[in-house]
Amino acid sequence: MSHASTHDPYRDWLRTRLGQELGAGGAETAIEGAVLRRGWPALRPLGPRDVVAVLQDVYSGLRQTIGDTRADGWLQGTTQDLAEYAQTVPVPAQPTPGPLAPSPAPLRWGRRAHDLPLLLARAQAEMAGRNLAGIRADAELGGLEAAAEWDVQAAAAGVRRWETEEMLSSLRADHSRIEVADTVAVAAAEAEVMRLSVRELQDEMREGHNVAAKLAHSRLILTQLNAFLEVFPPLIDLNDADLPLAPPTARLAPGDFLLEVPLHPAVLRARHALKLAQWRAGVEPAVGSAVALAQRALEDAETGARAELETTLKTAHDCQARLTPLWQRAEALEERIRVLGQMGSDPLSQARVRLEWRQQRAAARVQAHRLEQALRLLEALADVPSGPDLTTSD
Repeated sequence: MSHASTHDPYRDWLRTRLGQELGAGGAETAIEGAVLRRGWPALRPLGPRDVVAVLQDVYSGLRQTIGDTRADGWLQGTTQDLAEYAQTVPVPAQPTPGPLAPSPAPLRWGRRAHDLPLLLARAQAEMAGRNLAGIRADAELGGLEAAAEWDVQAAAAGVRRWETEEMLSSLRADHSRIEVADTVAVAAAEAEVMRLSVRELQDEMREGHNVAAKLAHSRLILTQLNAFLEVFPPLIDLNDADLPLAPPTARLAPGDFLLEVPLHPAVLRARHALKLAQWRAGVEPAVGSAVALAQRALEDAETGARAELETTLKTAHDCQARLTPLWQRAEALEERIRVLGQMGSDPLSQARVRLEWRQQRAAARVQAHRLEQALRLLEALADVPSGPDLTTSD
């Protein structure tokens, strides 16, 4: 037999909000369609990120019916309301089964230092879930349940933050590998230009032209390039240099990132501390001053999260601004290479254009990678897992 929790505040909020625009039936259809398309468990409570995904689906439809301008305004206003709601309602949480305070297994010596924060964050998340179970099992602690749910959400966000650091480290390594392949491809294209230039200069010398210095310089550069190309190509996959370069079309409107502040790990942790202080003030009036301190700490955390968001957004904007002309130039050069080939242009002219194309692609790729890293960080800042599947069997 299956049982499910009816505590699904974000689904209820979404149903009410969409009902204003689509009617009750349309709202339910939109939610059910999003759940089916994404393969979400039907009885799992929704979280803020799930709500954003449904809003994006509805937004795509509204653009067709009411136009881009009104649809943009609706999405921004609704997302702002969602961000405010996320400041007051924690993501539905399930307790972690097991003892309230388990002893962690000893760690092996030699574990990488940067693994330890993630291990600690996961242990804290497990403890938060078990604390919630203990609170729900004790009627005397009923007033602490809301604070415990914020603790679970903050702990999950902490895990996500360290997982993001691990993901970004891996992503940077992948990007570096591709950028090295670009560098080698540029060197190979430059070597081809030098080889053809040396051949042309040799022909000019035979015709009596005074090009000895230019020829010697070209030979020197070619020697250096050949030495470089003897070492690096075996270490990489040159096919990486031909990976497609996506156009710079990322949406970077501040309104698209309104959840990043209320769902930032530091903000969630400060909100949990505030809820805990408020509960303690209720049972111990003498500690009431702690509430004011916790409120100020929450405001400081929100200020810090907002500054981090603005810095990351600025980085993304700057990378996109630098990427756009580089990408456009690389596209134009690729078309020029095609035209020169069709016209039967001389090999040196084609090689020079191909070198410039490689150089533009390499420069564009660096900016595209920096943009991707900033976007992945922005996505992860508020990517807090929503509640688990609550369907159980007995």
